[in-house]
Amino acid sequence: MDSMINLVIGAVSGLLAGYLVTILLQKRKGAAALVSAQKESESLLSEAHKEAEQIKKDKIFQAKEKFLELKAEHEKVILSKEKKMAEAEKRIRDKESQVGSELKKNKVLNDQLEKELNEMNSRLERIERKEKETDKMHQNQVKQLEVISGLSADDAKTELVNSLKDQAKTDAMAFIQNIVEEAKMTAQQEARKVVIKTIQRIGTEEAVENCVSVFNLESDDVKGRIIGREGRNIRAIEAATGVEIIVDDTPEAIILSCFDSVRREIARLSLHRLVTDGRIHPARIEEVVKKTESQINEEIVEIGKRTVIDLGIHGLHPELIKAVGRMKYRSSYGQNLLQHSREVAKLCGVMASELGLNPKLAKRAGLLHDIGKVPMAEVDIETPHAILGMQWAEKYGEHKEVCNAIGAHHDEIEMTSLLSPIIQVCDAISGARPGARRQVLDSYIQRLKDLEDTALGFKGVEKAYAIQAGRELRVIVGSEKVSDDKAAELSFELSQKIQTEMTYPGQVKVTVIRETRSVNIAK
Repeated sequence: MDSMINLVIGAVSGLLAGYLVTILLQKRKGAAALVSAQKESESLLSEAHKEAEQIKKDKIFQAKEKFLELKAEHEKVILSKEKKMAEAEKRIRDKESQVGSELKKNKVLNDQLEKELNEMNSRLERIERKEKETDKMHQNQVKQLEVISGLSADDAKTELVNSLKDQAKTDAMAFIQNIVEEAKMTAQQEARKVVIKTIQRIGTEEAVENCVSVFNLESDDVKGRIIGREGRNIRAIEAATGVEIIVDDTPEAIILSCFDSVRREIARLSLHRLVTDGRIHPARIEEVVKKTESQINEEIVEIGKRTVIDLGIHGLHPELIKAVGRMKYRSSYGQNLLQHSREVAKLCGVMASELGLNPKLAKRAGLLHDIGKVPMAEVDIETPHAILGMQWAEKYGEHKEVCNAIGAHHDEIEMTSLLSPIIQVCDAISGARPGARRQVLDSYIQRLKDLEDTALGFKGVEKAYAIQAGRELRVIVGSEKVSDDKAAELSFELSQKIQTEMTYPGQVKVTVIRETRSVNIAK
């Protein structure tokens, strides 16, 4: 047991001795490492001191350079300011010298003005004295004239005024006429230019339609075949076409009567086919009339397409194209509706171009402005054609300005675009053109007679003639009764009376003619 304890104690003491030796060795190594670390730190500190000294020297050098730069700039600023101050002082000295010279000049001018004022005052005194002397002389002359003429100054004045009254009145009337004409020319110059240019650039054929067509025959024997047994054929034609056929004693001709020119044209073409074919009976008549109606409908569409192509209008609805084609077979106041609409479209395009508006829209509105006169379906007959046309244009997708122009061209609705008055004006131009529309003969003759009677009611008028379809009144006056000045006055007064008392289309030109004739006979 004791030996075992001794062995254990020996082992433990051996281990402790080894451990102590290990600890001593480690302590020696740590001391060596500490010494080396101290040496490294001392070397790093010396290097840091050296770098700090170098940085300090660099910064001091840079600061000196910056200081020198700022100093140079400051000196430049000071030099420029001194230069400006010197220039300002020089300008001030120059101005002082100028002011001094101007003061001297002003003093000289003031002296001259004082002298001129003195001279003017003396002249005014002399003039006043002369005026007083002149007044005295005038009064003496007036007194002498009153003694010589036996009239007082007031009486002489009255006679002079009376003698000059007529001349003054004539001059005043001529002056007024010139002023009125000048005002009209000034106020309407641009409008007149646009209208005249538009009218001059458009020329159309004059056409007059009526309700009767004449169908020519090769011989009178065909009349009996057209009438048929007991009138069956003629009744069948009238029933199928809606046209009244008049067979009278007119040689080789029968008359087709109908207000609808489309139906009249269908009847004419059907009769031509029947007479050429020779087979005329009720069944054949119905067949030919149906074929002719189909042909006319195709022709109407073709006319509409050709019209819109000629006018350069695109994108028109097929129903509106068909309505345009039907215009060929309609008339308004004796004027062909298609011809009138084409004319209005061209006028609108020209006028819109002159005014800087859209000519394509204007042409479109001009062509469609009267489509309400061509019924495409059963409509209310009390609806004005302008409103009806506007409704159709809206239905088929036309531009709102075009619709307003169609509806407002007879003032049924309010105008909301610049196209509307253009359509209205161009419609009036086309309708008022001489020969465009029919006029009742009695009212036309009465208007011409009223024009002549109005002229004959003036003093000194010997003859009066209404010419140029009532657009000019030519008046012949007696040379011994009317002077040249009086003739000008008569022309003005007559034009004013016609303007205020009569109703007429367009304008009436009044021409007063005064001439002197000397006639001798050599024997």
